[in-house]
Amino acid sequence: MGRRDDRDAGSFDNSERRGGPRLAPKKPKLPEPRIAEGVTGKELDRSIHVQLRTLSKENAEGVAQHLVMAAALLEVDDFIGAEAHAETAVRRAGRVPAAREALGLVAYRKGEWARALSEFRTARRLSGSSHMLALMVDCERGLGRPERALELAMSPEARSLAVEDRVELAIVISGIRRDLGQLDAARLALEIPQLKGSSRKPWAARLSYAYAETLLATGREEDAREWFARAADADHELETDAAERLAELDGVILTDLLEGEDDDTDVSDPRDRGADRSEVEGGRGRDEDVR
Repeated sequence: MGRRDDRDAGSFDNSERRGGPRLAPKKPKLPEPRIAEGVTGKELDRSIHVQLRTLSKENAEGVAQHLVMAAALLEVDDFIGAEAHAETAVRRAGRVPAAREALGLVAYRKGEWARALSEFRTARRLSGSSHMLALMVDCERGLGRPERALELAMSPEARSLAVEDRVELAIVISGIRRDLGQLDAARLALEIPQLKGSSRKPWAARLSYAYAETLLATGREEDAREWFARAADADHELETDAAERLAELDGVILTDLLEGEDDDTDVSDPRDRGADRSEVEGGRGRDEDVR
C-alpha cells in the first residue's frame, strides 16, 4: 500500500527532472530575396522609418531594404519579386503597418482582393490610419460587394481623409456607381471642388480621365472629349491612356510602327517590360475607368 507500481512509471512524464520539457525544433529560416546593389533602405519616407524604430537597428535596416525593393519591383509589374520582398518584410516585422501595406498593395495589383483587403485592414488596425480606405473600398468592389463597398466609402473615417485620398475615393465610388448602372450618381461623385483645380496636382489627370469616361457613358461625347484633353494635358507621368482615347474620339488611327518586328526582350521577366501602368499607392482604382 502507498507504493506506486513500477509498471506505471512509464506513464509519468519525468522530463522536468531531466532538465525540462524538450524544446520544439525551430523552423528553418526561409531564404530571403536578394537586395539590389545600391539599395540602402534610406529611400523610404521618414514616416516609415518612424514605424521601424520599434525594431532592432539591424532588422529595421533589412526591412527597409525589402520595402524599397517591393515598391521598385511593383513599379515595373514584377509581382513575383515584389511579393517575395513584401512577404519577407512581413515575416521580419509583422506589426509594422508599412510592411502589411506593402503586401496588401502587391495582392491588390494581382487582383487578390480578399488578401489585399485583409492586409489593409491589419495595417489600419496597427496604425490607426485610414489612408488606404479607397483601396479597401475598391477591394470590396472587386469581391462583387458594391453595397458593402459604398457603406465603407461613406463611413466616418472617409471624412477625415487627406485631399488626395478623398479624390481617389471619389474615383472609386464613381466606378462602383457605373457598375450599378447609376450613371448620374457616377458623374456627381466626381463633381468635387478638385475637379476644376490645378492641372499640376498629382490627381488631376486621373480625376479628369474618370470624369471623361463617365461623361462618355452618359452620351455626352463632346464634353467627354474636353475632359480627355484635360487629362492628357495633365498626364505628365503617362498614368492614363487619355491621349489615345482623345485620338479615338477624333477618328485618328494610331499605328504601332514596331508591330511585327522581333522583340529580343525576355517577356517572362516583367522587369524588362518597363513601367506602363498607374501607380496604386495613392489609392488607384482597379479597372479602365481609373487607368
